[in-house]
Amino acid sequence: MITRDVEQTIRTLLKGFPVITLTGPRQSGKTTLAKALFSDRPYTTLEDPDTRMTAQDDPRSFLERFPDGAVLDEVQRCPQLLSYLQTIVDNDKRMGRYILTGSQQFGLMSGITQSLAGRTAFVELLPFSLAELARAGKVPTSADAMLLAGCYPPLYDREVPPSAWFGAYVTAYIERDVRQMLKIQELETFQRFVRLCAGRTGQLLNLSSLAIECGITHNTAKAWISVLEASYLVFLLRPHHTNFNKRLVKMPKLYFYDVGLVSWLLGIRTTEHMNPHPLRGALFENFVIAELIKSRLNKGERPQIYFWRDSNGNEVDIIIEQGGRLMPIEIKSGKTVTREAFAGVNKWRDLAGGAVMEPTLIYGGADDYSHNGIRVVGWNKTGDVLS
Repeated sequence: MITRDVEQTIRTLLKGFPVITLTGPRQSGKTTLAKALFSDRPYTTLEDPDTRMTAQDDPRSFLERFPDGAVLDEVQRCPQLLSYLQTIVDNDKRMGRYILTGSQQFGLMSGITQSLAGRTAFVELLPFSLAELARAGKVPTSADAMLLAGCYPPLYDREVPPSAWFGAYVTAYIERDVRQMLKIQELETFQRFVRLCAGRTGQLLNLSSLAIECGITHNTAKAWISVLEASYLVFLLRPHHTNFNKRLVKMPKLYFYDVGLVSWLLGIRTTEHMNPHPLRGALFENFVIAELIKSRLNKGERPQIYFWRDSNGNEVDIIIEQGGRLMPIEIKSGKTVTREAFAGVNKWRDLAGGAVMEPTLIYGGADDYSHNGIRVVGWNKTGDVLS
């Protein structure tokens, strides 16, 4: 088992909360991690139909089977358990008794907010980070191989090609979860929608354009984006609104949590196809931003990560808020850094003035160095940027 960076964060939280809620995309390693943390406690999954029926029919008796706590997996499948769990943890003040896991934010988060507010800590587990893979000696040999494979754990603990695994993943999880949440009848239309989203990775999200191209209404496109967010497949990066330049873009950008999934959705199957692909730069950007988000979530912190773009086309890929200061990060997929690569950061630095941390440029090469006060970092050191 590859040690997860978030493990120490959870162990600390278990000392101060009776319940830990562990969420994230399917196959990101939630069950494996929960079992490792609670190796001496029972484990049960609400995905199992018999277990779920028992819990639904008699929640009180079901929970009485675990007087010292347990791992309750995929708890969003039986939300009525949460009210009974509230009574148990209120009557018994012991900390660190339960770990709940779930793969959907909608039902799970609303149920927990109502029943377990103040009694649970929330932790989000995404697929492996680059730092985790590095410790295990499993980092792909090139940036193109990294963009092709992504970071889902099954691709690193079994002999399966990414193309085969992602095909099964989309069929087994994405389509099923979507059916559960939206009762979608036109699954073929939704599949097209997901692929159109992949083609817009790293772009401003124009819902009207996306809806027209997919042949659906604007409201349907908005609802489907929300479902993809709730399933931990995509996230929206918001623009930074510091008012040193009023002519700012207001639409968010669209990204996926795992770059390997985007590559598969775009039909990229080999590293030979990756290098000349017109969206390689967007895929590289997606990879870097997802890594920065993981570095924050693994510490139990909410990512304060944005982008900046004005109406004249000046742009900085990432703006990170840290301790009242702003850290600009530019992302370039090429192995060679040109003078033009620093233009956006330099323009933003002139506008931002004082409270600015050392600017950073992450690129597709391997060397680390400094250029005119800007830190330049190779792609394989992305995980170290915020450490």
